[in-house]
Amino acid sequence: MNRKPTMSSRIDRLVSAENLVVLFVSGRITGEHVDMLRGVLEQESGSFAIDLKNVLLVDREAVKLLALSEATGTELRNCPPISVNGSRERRRKRMGAHRSRG
Repeated sequence: MNRKPTMSSRIDRLVSAENLVVLFVSGRITGEHVDMLRGVLEQESGSFAIDLKNVLLVDREAVKLLALSEATGTELRNCPPISVNGSRERRRKRMGAHRSRG
């Protein structure tokens, strides 16, 4: 049987000349990879950015984690609009619904 190996996720950490940390994420962010990413994010103490250019797939938990990270000040770079941006739009709609009720 000739199966392609499934790519896991990879996180490379780069510190720019301006001392900004950029986490370059690639592959799939699903299941245990979400926990791995969460652990890496928790280790960062200063401001940092997450570059998602080479991410192939994210699951719902990964989208939630990225949206929360962005909401707390993390810059998301090269973020496909369907993932976190979609979550951002759903959050706005929910907030609008809560405001109109109260």
